[in-house]
Amino acid sequence: MMQTIDLRGVQPTRAAFERLVPRPVVDVQVAMHVATELIDDVRARGAVALREQAERFDGVAPSALRVPAAEIAAAVEALPADVRAALDEVIARVRQGTAAQVPPPAETRIGPGATIVQRWQPVERAGLYVPGGKAVYPSSVVMSAVPAQIAGVSSVAIASPPQREFGGAVHPVILGAAGLLGIDEVYAMGGAGAIGALAYGVEEIGLDPVQVITGPGNIYVAAAKRVVRGQTGIDSEAGTTEILVIADASANPRYVAADLVSQAEHDEAAASLLVTDSPDLAERVAAELEAVAAATRHSDRVRTALSGPQSGIVLVDDLAAAAAFSNAYGPEHLEIQTASDDAVLADIQNAGAIFVGPSAPVSLGDYLAGSNHVLPTGGQARFSSGLGAYSFLRPQQIIRYDRDALREVADRIVALSGAEDLPAHGEAVTARFDDPSVSNR
Repeated sequence: MMQTIDLRGVQPTRAAFERLVPRPVVDVQVAMHVATELIDDVRARGAVALREQAERFDGVAPSALRVPAAEIAAAVEALPADVRAALDEVIARVRQGTAAQVPPPAETRIGPGATIVQRWQPVERAGLYVPGGKAVYPSSVVMSAVPAQIAGVSSVAIASPPQREFGGAVHPVILGAAGLLGIDEVYAMGGAGAIGALAYGVEEIGLDPVQVITGPGNIYVAAAKRVVRGQTGIDSEAGTTEILVIADASANPRYVAADLVSQAEHDEAAASLLVTDSPDLAERVAAELEAVAAATRHSDRVRTALSGPQSGIVLVDDLAAAAAFSNAYGPEHLEIQTASDDAVLADIQNAGAIFVGPSAPVSLGDYLAGSNHVLPTGGQARFSSGLGAYSFLRPQQIIRYDRDALREVADRIVALSGAEDLPAHGEAVTARFDDPSVSNR
């Protein structure tokens, strides 16, 4: 079912592995043109464009683009008891896991009368995108909203596609999750158009522009986030899910197979990779995949994802080479199931989230680990991080110098401004000492 990529004997350099890692055929760049057109249409025609795009892509026009508050409250009351209890637990755990991500203010005393205060200021308004295609993701509501709330964001708007099954309404479980979090600004809109609406606002439905947009989505959502970057901040271009499992002969092949399948069920383009130094484990996992894939509900989707060019079993010489391959790939989710997990972990640099040991499957992080499941994909973990409170915070430096402290460095400022042929910079300093009657402040 899965291709085998034999990298034994290949020098494990970053450049060598980056040429050989399997990636999806479809690239975000190819969706840029379509995403730009959809965003421009929303900017020009507002709510009319959003309704037309909903009919075109979701197969239904929402009765109201902004969900009435009463509908959100009703969705909370209608949540099944077990689902509500699970969501309450997710909220509590993610709040606990996110609390450590807000740094306290710090003051640095450069010298007498000279201080710099480092503070972390939240954005005022955030937009959270919650996908609604092949599955429903109330957990993504929690993963996006809780970090914003912990960071101190005062205004949060959610966008999620209208559902044909529910007559053009947002999925009621998504609404229920929003209500549990105290969010009453929810819009029935999806895809690239929704990203454009969050970025630029739609005045006629009371949607003000946001400063940061977060959340996963399909390739058009990822492309739209790239388009609006600069108008608004984004977390990352979170696209189709990925799992990479580093395992050796000690790993349980059924666990590995189950974990690969669990992510493959998201989407036909999902990437599932096993990297191992054990040919025997590779064979046993391949055999288990046949059985696990055949038994699961979304078997056809899983088989398509596992047999695609983005998935595979990768054979390497040793666990050091496995870690080097993983670092070159930069997986969204990395699992380590070996006899020396900590040693492998020490070699890992690039990953969205890392799951260590046989009892820490990615599914745990998707729901109840207390970590966040909104993570960078497509190799972006090599240079960016998953969603957290810090995604909504801006570090700001506050500079305070009194007159004596400024006088102490005045000559050096004048010297540097002269060297850069910017004399007015120095003059802005010396002007403060031209008048001897000015108090020492």
